[in-house]
Amino acid sequence: MAGKLRIGVVYGGRSGEHKVSLATAFSVLSNFDYDKYEIVPYYITKSGEWRKGDLMIGPPKSQQQLMLEGQRTLEDEQAVGKLLEYRHSREGVRSESGQAALTDLDVVFPLLHGTFGEDGTIQGLFEMAGIPYVGAGVLASAVALDKIVMKKLFAQEGLPQCIFRGFTRTDWERRQSYYILEIETALGYPCFVKPANLGSSVGISKVRNREELLEAVKLAFRYDRKVIVEEFVDAREIEVSVLGNDEPIASVPGEVVSSNEFYDYKAKYVDGKSAMIIPADLTPEQTEQVREMAIRAFKAIDGSGLCRADFFLRKSDGAILINEVNTMPGFTPYSMYPLLWKESGKSYRELLDDLIRLAIERYEERQKLDYGYEL
Repeated sequence: MAGKLRIGVVYGGRSGEHKVSLATAFSVLSNFDYDKYEIVPYYITKSGEWRKGDLMIGPPKSQQQLMLEGQRTLEDEQAVGKLLEYRHSREGVRSESGQAALTDLDVVFPLLHGTFGEDGTIQGLFEMAGIPYVGAGVLASAVALDKIVMKKLFAQEGLPQCIFRGFTRTDWERRQSYYILEIETALGYPCFVKPANLGSSVGISKVRNREELLEAVKLAFRYDRKVIVEEFVDAREIEVSVLGNDEPIASVPGEVVSSNEFYDYKAKYVDGKSAMIIPADLTPEQTEQVREMAIRAFKAIDGSGLCRADFFLRKSDGAILINEVNTMPGFTPYSMYPLLWKESGKSYRELLDDLIRLAIERYEERQKLDYGYEL
């Protein structure tokens, strides 16, 4: 066992994407190189209870096993306490002998989507505990999940995007007539209504008139206190995977052809009928442009580790518009992120190795900073 890195894998969570997280965790845990890693599973229930499972030295048999892994640990406080028992102050991820310090978690891999997992909250927990973790930091996570703030940063970066409007529940209740008029004037119908802080197309509606708009806003407010409304763009949907820290690289682009009217939750995770064209049928110039824009978007949010950048290729004039970035894209069998890297020459297992390496590199770089000042 000497020399193996101990990876804490966190999955489940309180968000509306709980099931997506389980599918992601099952896929990732089934593809780890168990000759390199030991896995300590941390399952978070829908109610927010943390449950720590037994050490995993081989892939799980099923998603149901993942949900049951933590039942042997009695209370959520025990699991969280065990997680945070690992050294707060570390000299690095290896002991003086050069071997992996197996009494500690070497890296945490948060396979959580949406609220309380992808929004910077759990990343802040890991930062305070001094534990290296895979993926974007606190700021990038929070910004990328909040579509309104994200789009404002894209605008500052000069990235072209579709017209949008955003508002809080209080804004809507007090100035509903104003926002309806603004949406109908600036965006028109059809348009898309979304919760501002959620992913996996949960709570998204395509609306064609005012009556549908009112119902869609009501639905979106079930999932978030902020709602974004975006214009409809008749476009091809192009996606690019990004990997790295300060010097990120971009994969070949892919195209999504949805089985439904738009790429909603069912099309992404349930029916498996949506077509993924990899690589996308683009000109060399379009390919270069979309990859360059993906890296610009990644840097605009101060990303690290990974993200998937989503674009619209408008059919009327060929314009490429940034739609959003996802800092913890799914790793399910239907997910674009690993498939794009596979086409780019990087296997699923190599991708996981790279993400762990990048987490360690980012952690070690941050340890060089002086967080205190003494007179």
